[in-house]
Amino acid sequence: MTMTGHETGNHEETDAVRGPDPFHGRKLRIGIVSPYSFETPGGVQFHIRDFAEELIARGHDVKVLAPGRRTADMPLWVHTTGTSFAIPYNGSLARLSYFGFVGPRTRMWVRQGRFDVLHLHEPESPSLSHKPLIVWFSPCPYVATFHSAFDEYPRALRFFERYLRFYLGNLREAICVSGAALDTARHYLPEDIPTSIIPNGIRCDRFASALPDPRWQGTAEAPTVGFLGRMGEERKGFAVFARAAASLLERRPGIRFLCAGDGEDAGRAVLRGIDPRLEDRFEFLGRVSDADKARFYRSLDAYVAPQTGGESFGIVLAEAMAAGCPVVASDLRAFRDVSADGRYAALFRTADADDCARALARLLDDGEERRRIARAGLRRSREYDWGVVTDRVLEVYARALSKRTPTI
Repeated sequence: MTMTGHETGNHEETDAVRGPDPFHGRKLRIGIVSPYSFETPGGVQFHIRDFAEELIARGHDVKVLAPGRRTADMPLWVHTTGTSFAIPYNGSLARLSYFGFVGPRTRMWVRQGRFDVLHLHEPESPSLSHKPLIVWFSPCPYVATFHSAFDEYPRALRFFERYLRFYLGNLREAICVSGAALDTARHYLPEDIPTSIIPNGIRCDRFASALPDPRWQGTAEAPTVGFLGRMGEERKGFAVFARAAASLLERRPGIRFLCAGDGEDAGRAVLRGIDPRLEDRFEFLGRVSDADKARFYRSLDAYVAPQTGGESFGIVLAEAMAAGCPVVASDLRAFRDVSADGRYAALFRTADADDCARALARLLDDGEERRRIARAGLRRSREYDWGVVTDRVLEVYARALSKRTPTI
């Protein structure tokens, strides 16, 4: 594949400045196809939602198609197929839609939308994003974003590589959210498709302007350290975080550990398995709103990202950085990219709880270093602002539209 752009891990510090409009005021009709249901939260769904909102704010006409059923809180511009099924995928449970009428329905939605460009997310997955890619069906230019990164490349994808190269040949441009995602996509993405690395986006101003919550703020004697993620999902690293906490409490008994996200029962089971006394030192906040998530990061003395694998991009790192929160993270490829190999966060060896505890202790003991990392992370986060990210995606759209439109 032809590479355009460069990996985020090599960027210098820059301010988030919106670039020139490649369409000179022309408003596009943009169709976006999600492989996953909007009924349950997930990184790809949040990415699509926030990107669509940014496009709409700029005046573009956006429609999204996703598996599953409509819920009361879905925007009117999200359309659904009415059906989905759940399968284990990359350490999570994904709700997809593939069989029966969904293929003809998806292609009818694309044709009736009369889009200037169709943006497919994870078209390698067995879901809606795959359906418009039949060779004879291309009513508008196709762009695709590849999110997945695998620690161990799946046998199923290896089996279907030739098939995927044939179908994905209908793309005009490809986007990978990180170098780790590009490493996976190289297995099945045709080499002649121009490919850019464009990261996921965040709303920097929402995190930077959030007010700390006094309930979650720490003191010099009792600092607060946070974790956010699904505690029942092994790759999110809650067990690593818990073992590091047990080690830290021996030296700093006043530390409070705040945990946001699903899976409190699973989290408590992990704590009891390590040391039953840990349960009294952990506070479980449950799933938090976007506004509370920003306040959560703003209130912490340090945020820990202990994920052990399966991460294509470090969105939690970027969010915490945007809130001015110093970050301690495992040295996964995706996290090294976001942190520029530790320039903007303190890294520890993946799955090594003792090394995590050492990195966190050093940060908590050194106020000046903690403030330095927080300031550096704040500058770094501006590169991931949705304004900057959307500019780069629109440049990809402009290249796709500049090529000859196929006839059908």
